[in-house]
Amino acid sequence: MKQSVLFTKTSKDVAKDEQSLNSQLLIKAGFIDKIMAGVYEFLPLGYRVLKKIEQIIREEMDAIGGQEIFMSALSPKENWQTTNRLDSMDVLFETRGANEESRRVNDGSYILNSTHEEIITPLVKKFALSYKDLPFATYQIQTKFRNEPRPKSGLLRGREFIMKDLYSFHVSEEDMRVYYEVVKEAYFRIFERLGIGETTYITLASGGDFTKDFSHEFQTECPTGEDEIHVCDKCKIALNKEVLDRQDSCPECGTKDLRITKASEVGNIFPLNTKFSKAFDYYFTNEKGEKEIVYMASYGIGPSRLMGVIVEKFADDRGMSWSQSISPYSVHLLSLGQNDEADKIYEKLINEGVEVLYDDRDVSPGIKLADSDLIGCPNRIVISSKTIENNNIEFKKRSQAEPQFLSLEQVLAKLR
Repeated sequence: MKQSVLFTKTSKDVAKDEQSLNSQLLIKAGFIDKIMAGVYEFLPLGYRVLKKIEQIIREEMDAIGGQEIFMSALSPKENWQTTNRLDSMDVLFETRGANEESRRVNDGSYILNSTHEEIITPLVKKFALSYKDLPFATYQIQTKFRNEPRPKSGLLRGREFIMKDLYSFHVSEEDMRVYYEVVKEAYFRIFERLGIGETTYITLASGGDFTKDFSHEFQTECPTGEDEIHVCDKCKIALNKEVLDRQDSCPECGTKDLRITKASEVGNIFPLNTKFSKAFDYYFTNEKGEKEIVYMASYGIGPSRLMGVIVEKFADDRGMSWSQSISPYSVHLLSLGQNDEADKIYEKLINEGVEVLYDDRDVSPGIKLADSDLIGCPNRIVISSKTIENNNIEFKKRSQAEPQFLSLEQVLAKLR
């Protein structure tokens, strides 16, 4: 992609009310744009990052048998009345169709879904009715809506955001618990591939409405994190601050010597048990022809939230720093007034299958170098009169302070 034809631009400043680091940097770099409080549009560079995060999640969900679907973002209010969550969830967005003035339930008004338990349960009930149909899991990557009162955390807490939600269905609680552990492992593979595996902890949290036991969050250490967690470094397990009254020691080794740190939530999983299957009268027929209740669990990861957390975790005073797996482009190629030579290298990199953002703009070297640091691609190549004179290429990792001067073949070998 030639930067001269990229319709978005970098900027030096953002609105004063943009308080979060992730939104400030992403807006400055031209990755996202704010349309209103808690609602952001993903621009070409940001959308590439988002899609790469989604693809990693998709591959790991497929690997554990998840069947991808795509459910409606709009649902009837009666589904939420059935589960008694219409009034208890204060973040629900409600809307009405044309010529519908009444606010009563079943009056033709709708909910913009903040989550999809109310939708997936009656859907699956139409198809999976026998023990032979269970267990199975299905997931989607879909837009969610939550009427957050103070959405000031950029992509970390918005009114409209992207969520991967997986739901599993089982003949027993024991079977559900087995798959629950499978998903835990899949989540850690996702975070490893995203470059945050070493500092992401399975974290005990309250069970909420679904279970008297604990639910589990995945929390990534981050200096700007919204949460406080208490970490057992030996067992790689943490406790959310909110559960300390119930559990004040590591559930694995029993130590109370826990390290306190800031973190941001990047995923959560809940044993739903029978809350939603009972609400929708969802039973299966067992081997004896008898009716038994279906057990469920849900598993969430927010790709857009992950994008914001990764920005905040790895940013420095120059800008963002993306890992190879999710960077919008692998290489940022900068031409400092030497477009003819840079054009040749650009074509060579493209032919080698390298993803390249090529800064061929007619702007100063200082602007190009500053924008490259802000955008944060993992590898930078600079072509200048000095490099041409010495018959080499200036190659620099975003994570390194000093560049190397290499031949084109050496650079290609590193990129391979």
